Amino acid sequence: MENKFQKMLEQASDLAEDQEFEEAIILYDKILKSDTKNISALLDKAATLQRMGKNSQSFQLYNYVLNEDPKNLDALIGKGTLLHAKSKFIDAIQCYDIALKIKPRFAMALAYKGMSLGEMGKFNDALSCFKKALVIDKDYDLANMGKQKALELLKSKKSKK
Repeated sequence: MENKFQKMLEQASDLAEDQEFEEAIILYDKILKSDTKNISALLDKAATLQRMGKNSQSFQLYNYVLNEDPKNLDALIGKGTLLHAKSKFIDAIQCYDIALKIKPRFAMALAYKGMSLGEMGKFNDALSCFKKALVIDKDYDLANMGKQKALELLKSKKSKK
């Protein structure tokens, strides 16, 4: 049975990658009908819903996963990105900070935290996060872009003084 679910998860993931979101959701729902606590299906469904712009449904799924597994890094990052998109930067940062307590060398959490700090105008703090993320993964595009943007904003802020 587990193998059947794994195959369905892979199919659903492929569909989501091809932007066949509705079909992917149907497969996730089939899995979840048989196994309501299948964390992989819940997370992938949440991410797919997020890509579809169905953020409130996605948010509910991330919260459900976090109730089952409070240390789930994927759910913490997913919830954080949804909060960031709603301009709830402090709440997003709390999600990233929890993830960083669980996994201190987590480049993605550091980069996303940097993005939220940057949106709050805390460019030095944002830059610090991007630099730490790049120490962990020197090729991480989001951290590289964030670092460049933070440097530009800091430079323009200094030239206005």
